[in-house]
Amino acid sequence: MAQADCPNCAGTGWRIVEQPDENAEMRVVAPANGAHAGAAAGEGKTVWAVPCDCTVGDRRSRVVDRARLPRRYVHCNFESYDTDLGYRSSEAKVWNHSLAQAKLVVQAFARDFPVGAEHGLLLMGPCGVGKTHLAVAALEEIVQRGHSGLFYDYRELLKEIQDSYNPESNSTEMSVLEPVLKTEVLLLDDVGSSKPSPWALETVGHILNTRYNEHRVTLLTTNFLDKDFKRPAVTLPSGEAIAAPGGDTLEDRVGMRIRSRLYEMCRTVEIVAPDYRKEVRHAGFHA
Repeated sequence: MAQADCPNCAGTGWRIVEQPDENAEMRVVAPANGAHAGAAAGEGKTVWAVPCDCTVGDRRSRVVDRARLPRRYVHCNFESYDTDLGYRSSEAKVWNHSLAQAKLVVQAFARDFPVGAEHGLLLMGPCGVGKTHLAVAALEEIVQRGHSGLFYDYRELLKEIQDSYNPESNSTEMSVLEPVLKTEVLLLDDVGSSKPSPWALETVGHILNTRYNEHRVTLLTTNFLDKDFKRPAVTLPSGEAIAAPGGDTLEDRVGMRIRSRLYEMCRTVEIVAPDYRKEVRHAGFHA
């Protein structure tokens, strides 16, 4: 919403731009990027209206809402992603390098999209290493440039689709599935977090296969690792080792066919680091 006391647009949300043109008669030029053309004021000028700067915050909010980005992640951007855990040890250098490399890969993906975006990204690592942070930062940067994108938590998406089977529900299966299948960029967060069932695996497989066949990009995050995940030969500052939750691998949680599909449609980005929320924010010390 425009600011009522804005000196540039007087609360209309649009400001007038004039460009002198000595060789042109009075004319109206079709605006670009959603701007609205106005009547030319005098000869030799091109006059048009563009969104006022006072509406920028409101536009960002609308874009975030359309992409279904949760409010708890609105602060997530590449600038706020910490690649220095603050520990002073040889292990910390490995962790910081892993965080920095992940940031470089995801930031480059977002910057270059849609160029070279024939593959999505699968961010894989233990809890608290910033996988969702990076994925959200990429998605928001892309949708702010005008591309379509959606954020879905893995469990919430399955539940929403399952609920659509209920005849008393206001939504139908296709009304839920179609945006997920058609959006340019889908961010599916916390893949494998719900226990696998034949129905869930079939549904997720359908979504991924459709998007892959239609050359649409999918970003995924998961706490479940592969068997050959590059685990460091050291323990975390808390004394715990980096391991897949419950000992399950990603293949255990999504099945061999879906894991194989992910190899084709995504570049896997492994992040090796401690749980930032647990080890850094709450440890109260630096080794």
